[in-house]
Amino acid sequence: MPPASRLGKQIAEVAAALNAAGVHFALIGGLALASHKVVRATQDVDLLADADKADEIEAELLKLGYRCLHRSADAANYVRGDECLDFLYAHRPIARRLLADAVELQTPLGDLRVVSAEGLIGFKLQGLVNDPRRTQDLEDIRALLRANRATLDIEQVRGYFRLFGRESLLDELLPGTD
Repeated sequence: MPPASRLGKQIAEVAAALNAAGVHFALIGGLALASHKVVRATQDVDLLADADKADEIEAELLKLGYRCLHRSADAANYVRGDECLDFLYAHRPIARRLLADAVELQTPLGDLRVVSAEGLIGFKLQGLVNDPRRTQDLEDIRALLRANRATLDIEQVRGYFRLFGRESLLDELLPGTD
């Protein structure tokens, strides 16, 4: 049964087009949080996709009526009316591994591949480091740590914090998640 919500219909349409074009992608961002026991409101769709498929992705989205607002080697933003679609392109080894390891889950928006909770924490941390005003990313990290503490690979999470020179932040956050 197809998703009934407007956001669900948008994701289903984009997923069908990308799947038909042979593009591997995974849900990241606010919508992916629900698959890891954290629910919050969001209206944009964030996807991780293979950087080598950026041209195919854009061609499919243009066919669906989206227009490109920005595109770089790392990311792209598309809009159709008031529907936003953001891509993060996996070209570094860590992002490629997270994309390859994404698992298909039954989500409220249909069956979708979703990045691991550890990977979401890494992406949220990257967003926070890139723009410290993104306080929602810090709140999402807290919520993911709290909701998934028993099952998280903390050494993998620590590796992301180490990569960004923020291990002390993780040490501050962890005691509140037990």
